[in-house]
Amino acid sequence: MKKLLITRRIADPVLEQAAALFDLTIHEGGPLTAAQAAQAMQDYDAILPTLGDDFSAAAFSGDLRCKMLGNFGVGYNHIDAAAAAAAGVIVSNTPDVLTDATADIGMMLIMMTARRAGEGERMVRAGKWEGFGPKVGLGTHVTGKTVGIVGMGRIGQAVARRCHFGFGMNVLFYNRSPKEVDFPASQISDLHDLMGAVDFVVVTVPGGAENRYLVSAAALAAMQPHGIFVNIARGEVVDEPALIDALECGAIAGAGLDVYEHEPYVPERLRALENCVLLPHLGSATVETRQAMGQMALDNIIAWAEGENPPQRVN
Repeated sequence: MKKLLITRRIADPVLEQAAALFDLTIHEGGPLTAAQAAQAMQDYDAILPTLGDDFSAAAFSGDLRCKMLGNFGVGYNHIDAAAAAAAGVIVSNTPDVLTDATADIGMMLIMMTARRAGEGERMVRAGKWEGFGPKVGLGTHVTGKTVGIVGMGRIGQAVARRCHFGFGMNVLFYNRSPKEVDFPASQISDLHDLMGAVDFVVVTVPGGAENRYLVSAAALAAMQPHGIFVNIARGEVVDEPALIDALECGAIAGAGLDVYEHEPYVPERLRALENCVLLPHLGSATVETRQAMGQMALDNIIAWAEGENPPQRVN
């Protein structure tokens, strides 16, 4: 029986199936460090890792027992997939199953930031609300405004559909390659032009070295003063210090964030700001979605164990 390590406790039905098929170990001590990941590659035949586990290049050196990483999550920037491939290790991910849940979080952050819902809830909880007033909690209208989607993949398109069909928004998008979509949307070839033309920016690109600081200080500076910035991608896609600067000086109106550059660390300067909504990486956090993610990750490992090519292989 092959040895399987699952690095975080996931849905019970998935764990039960894994225990029936593999010699299963569940790591209980938080994300794997680089040293722990390297040791796990020596000790297990397959690993089911997730965001935070440090499978950088050093983990793939030497004579490896592990030949399969079935990642829990669509993003796999915590795994050096090229180094894995060079070492003969297959990597898979979990696309599609979290698209709607993540797009819903994107819409929630648009609404919460525009309508100052976080500020309002803090006011009520602190006992500072003095009742209805014509100028209390004035926010920004969402319906009919223009949204700019950065990265028109599955999640980007799901957000765009919600914006267009649900809120009558005009949709512009930036994508490195030409993209045809089946609803009204216009592609903008330059990221800075996009960010300067819209009321809301929603970032949905993959993480990883290729997109690190894609949203730079210059890109943020292109936004309009009333603009609202939303990130449901990965934290390293955005120059976080530059974003904080823009929020502190009022260069942009607000931000809604579900991801951060050095998770779980969130800078104190960011936490101190009233004009942003901060969520603890909830994009895929529904019972249904997280179980589906775990099942897909395990299914890829099962396929590998049975000598088949994992359906969601990425390297």
